Amino acid sequence: MKKIVAALLAVCAISVMSPLAVNAIDNTQNQKGSISVSYTTEKEVSPDTVEFSIAIKTSDKKSMQEASEKNKEISNKVYEYLKSNIQPSNGDYIKTSNYSATPIYTYKDGKRYFDKYEVSNNIIVHTKYLDKVSSFIDKSIYLGATNVNSLNFTLSNQDVQCADLLSKAAKQVRSRADIVAGAVGSSVLGVKEIRTSCSLNQRRVTYATNMRLMKASGASLDAAAPETSTNIESGNITIYASVDGEFFVK
Repeated sequence: MKKIVAALLAVCAISVMSPLAVNAIDNTQNQKGSISVSYTTEKEVSPDTVEFSIAIKTSDKKSMQEASEKNKEISNKVYEYLKSNIQPSNGDYIKTSNYSATPIYTYKDGKRYFDKYEVSNNIIVHTKYLDKVSSFIDKSIYLGATNVNSLNFTLSNQDVQCADLLSKAAKQVRSRADIVAGAVGSSVLGVKEIRTSCSLNQRRVTYATNMRLMKASGASLDAAAPETSTNIESGNITIYASVDGEFFVK
């Protein structure tokens, strides 16, 4: 009986100690040095897409319905014009955003006075016709739009451009890791961690034309759009790619 108990205790001791022994060996094997290397690159490219918002604001002193009808009439004209001049099969689209209808009040001597009913509608235009942006905007203003907001130039193939830059940055990071490791008498064993980022600076353009400027110049809402549109330059945008790498060395 004593022999049987002693044998069982010996087996228990082995089963408890074995995992500890294995972990100790693994930890010893994983005790490697490491180095961290970073590389950032950038590239200027021409944008191929533009997105802008055309606002239509109307008001009426007596009726919200009248303000709404005015807005609907102008919005339909602008919408139909833009719709007939973009290409959905090329990724272009138009959508309505931030429609509002509200009474407007003024304040004097601590009292609130009704001023007017105001209706606002924003039409978002997303198109690759960069060469037509000026005429799109000018014609919309002539049709009754009040102002233009958020004129942004960007890229439709941002992911492709980022992939190219990140690949180049990653190769530079690995090359620099080999150089640094070699300089201190070590060599790179493998990757411990890689962190990447890629972004671009969208070009935002402030478009000055609005209804007040048109009225000041005596322009008529019923007039045809001018033969020469306001010049808007798309310019270039910059893409930034960064790779941070940490490598095991021996």
